[in-house]
Amino acid sequence: MANARVLSGIRSSGALHLGNYLGALRNWRALQHQYECYYFIADWHALTTDYADTDTLKASMFDNMAGFLAVGLDPEQCTLFIQSRVPEHAELHLLLSMITPVPWLERVPSYKEQQQQIKDKDLTTYGFLGYPVLQTADIIMYKGNYVPVGIDQVPHIELARDIVRRFNHLYAPVFPEPQPLLTETPKVPGLDGRKMSKSYNNAIYLTDTPEAIEGKIKVMMTDPARKRRRDPGNPEVCPVFDFHKVFSPPETIALVDRECRTAGIGCIDCKQMMSTHLLQEMRPILDKRCELEARPQEVLAVFEDGSKNAQHTAEATMAEVRQAMKLV
Repeated sequence: MANARVLSGIRSSGALHLGNYLGALRNWRALQHQYECYYFIADWHALTTDYADTDTLKASMFDNMAGFLAVGLDPEQCTLFIQSRVPEHAELHLLLSMITPVPWLERVPSYKEQQQQIKDKDLTTYGFLGYPVLQTADIIMYKGNYVPVGIDQVPHIELARDIVRRFNHLYAPVFPEPQPLLTETPKVPGLDGRKMSKSYNNAIYLTDTPEAIEGKIKVMMTDPARKRRRDPGNPEVCPVFDFHKVFSPPETIALVDRECRTAGIGCIDCKQMMSTHLLQEMRPILDKRCELEARPQEVLAVFEDGSKNAQHTAEATMAEVRQAMKLV
């Protein structure tokens, strides 16, 4: 679609790690050359679960902003902004909440899943129930045509389309129906084999030094059934091999797959090869992130300028919304 718009954001709930890079940021970097892209720091969304502890929010926001730039998101190619710097998001969220049936929100899979998984926080709040409405406002504010998501997030986009159809039917056809731009997210296990997460203390961060990353990989979990060097292993259950499939060239992947199964190589050798290939891709990002740390005002200026540009678009959209709803 010519001049199609893409919209996506990341909650500023912690430092960016390798899972964020492989699951979203690397794909965003490619999309900025194909579409008109809007990428934002979702600081209001962070409050849906972390409303009681905002002490680290400011640091997380800067970490995310510097991370966006370090991975290669170019403010000349895409609009980079901060959600809360564009208050029109809150206005549209309010108006959409007036027409969104509660049962639609209660059916969102992540609503009950997160309540069951996050036991140490009270998530029985209006903000947590209604965050998909704010998410919809984020998307349609810029009349986004596509939202890059994994298959597990498609229900959120389906809800956004339902809300758009209801709005367009009740008032006027203001918004296009956003479509999921399905992206293949590589499996990114943490150092202990579980999903990579700052909550599990098992992540490789975009602020880690190469030496720190090498140290983390040395103690990374491998095939739990392989107890001794002479034991054959099973790469398919080894988190290190998952990383090989992301970072290593085909010939290395084939070698590791073959030699691990026959005990031709040990886990130390496997980790060293993977670490080398991982750092070939990540070192420029780590170096750039370190440079940006020393120039915080430049980082902030990029996002302040981007937020002003985003607000210009948002103001035009809200003028249409108010006109359609006869709120003028």
